[in-house]
Amino acid sequence: QKFNIPLDKGDFIIALAGNPNVGKSTVFNGLTGLNQHTGNWPGKTVATARGSYTHKNKKFILVDLPGTYSLFANSAEEQIARDFICFGNPDATIIVADATCLERNLNLALQIMELTDKAVLCLNLMDEAEKKGIFIDVKQLEKELGIPVIPTAARKKLGLDALMDATYDVASQIKKTTPRKISYGDVIETEIQKIIPYLEKRLKDKLDPRWVALRILEGDATLFDSINAFL
Repeated sequence: QKFNIPLDKGDFIIALAGNPNVGKSTVFNGLTGLNQHTGNWPGKTVATARGSYTHKNKKFILVDLPGTYSLFANSAEEQIARDFICFGNPDATIIVADATCLERNLNLALQIMELTDKAVLCLNLMDEAEKKGIFIDVKQLEKELGIPVIPTAARKKLGLDALMDATYDVASQIKKTTPRKISYGDVIETEIQKIIPYLEKRLKDKLDPRWVALRILEGDATLFDSINAFL
């Protein structure tokens, strides 16, 4: 309701996140086909697209978030992506990454994994990576990250069934994930622990207090506006 997305009882809502130019729109189109709707985010001039697909007799509403490099809310696009993952209560978040330059894409993935346990990494453009002689140990990456990692080549519609399976398992909580959490060193971790008790009282389990504490230390003032608006 907060984001003007109509849902029927039992529908799964899935966020689709990723850096620009990783093939996110191709993944979106491959999953939803012609079942799409476009418009603007409420109160914003930023375009939005959402679509739907059915898998294992469940309807999935897929929300294509603006392409962003981080969730630090330095732009309207980043703020929208952050707010939807924080306050839109998606049943799962698919993070689309470019297999040809994975290290650049993992920054956003790790930020999202700090915010939600319900994440799936879609390792797209695997065909392009193969052409460049890039090999990715998918099973080891999955072990390191603690979330499902699904290799895809969305333009060729390869891997999309496996992506839907993994998303179904995470959204329905059949598969429990253990996303890797980053340690920021003793000084920062000590400050985080000082802030968390105050945030727990305010957030009341509606948002991860550790993640909010990190944003406070970074000086992200826009997050407070969003917390007041949505919580």
